[in-house]
Amino acid sequence: MARAPSPLAPLKQAIAAEVVKLFNDRGRGEAPVRRRPDGLFGPSSVAWRVHGDVTSMLVGGIASLLMQMLHPQVLAGVWDHSKFRDDMHGRLRRTARFIAITTYGGRDEAEAAIARVRRIHDHVRGALPDGTPYRANDPAKLAWVHVTETTAFLDAYLRYVEPGMSRADQDRYVAEMAEVGTRLGAEPVPRSRAEAQAIIAAMRHELRVDARTTDVQRVLLNQPAPSTLAQPLQRLTMQAGVDLLPGWARRMHGLDTPPLSLPLVRAGTFGIARTLRWAFG
Repeated sequence: MARAPSPLAPLKQAIAAEVVKLFNDRGRGEAPVRRRPDGLFGPSSVAWRVHGDVTSMLVGGIASLLMQMLHPQVLAGVWDHSKFRDDMHGRLRRTARFIAITTYGGRDEAEAAIARVRRIHDHVRGALPDGTPYRANDPAKLAWVHVTETTAFLDAYLRYVEPGMSRADQDRYVAEMAEVGTRLGAEPVPRSRAEAQAIIAAMRHELRVDARTTDVQRVLLNQPAPSTLAQPLQRLTMQAGVDLLPGWARRMHGLDTPPLSLPLVRAGTFGIARTLRWAFG
């Protein structure tokens, strides 16, 4: 006897479809990245594990962007060479798709995506308001982007998915991510969690907050949700991303979270994570 369809099936499908839309531009013919075992990492990698959780990747993505914009030369590339005010969702979608392709796509797909980003970086250059020159393919600035992204994704996964992950697997994840960072031209590239923390500490003296930082932060954190269904997900992931930042970075941004709200933010994010895992089976 055939099993009757669950009355929750339409809701489950609607939630999954909404998340798929967040990461794939249907207008450009994009479909979810197909998992292939012949990529840079493979099914047994820690990267496949960490990058497979939608909620922690969203939270980590917000935290990494807030960290990256603290570096004035990294921020300048966004300010001068992108339409972030008009298309922040598009920018986030393109970043998420790059991560999906380099993690789950075949080696040919990953290498093509990396080559495309490098070509774009070759044309991104300019000067800060004080006249200091910058270029997007500067290895040290690429290292800042790489290390903040890697640590933010790992920290979000540890908080919302697998707090008991072994230190060996944490180091293995950072070492796996070094493959992408090196191919993009970053230097230095960490190969352990301790090395990643040391690079961040060494670069803190270069970080600044000015009117540009505040403007980009405001656009990021206050962008309208793409749909009504996505509103609670977006609101919570933004708050959780701020909460994930190191205390010194939150203070630089002027975003210290009231202690009484932290349990609500984290509990709500756990709830969203469970819902999305249910929706995707």
